[in-house]
Amino acid sequence: MIFKTTCMKKFFFLIMIAAIFVAFYEQNTAKPNLIITCLALVVFIFGMIKLSAKIPPKDTKDDSNQI
Repeated sequence: MIFKTTCMKKFFFLIMIAAIFVAFYEQNTAKPNLIITCLALVVFIFGMIKLSAKIPPKDTKDDSNQI
């Protein structure tokens, strides 16, 4: 199980790096394609959401009593 999660994290990192590379490369062309740039950014944001969802919260106490 641990191997599967570390493998998936590495896979998401590779996909995200490739998406950002494509987005930056597309901006350096003579006529940048807006659709490719937007799709690359959506893939990057989706990868960030998937990776950050695994991070546990810093404080697990119920803060509603302090307000």
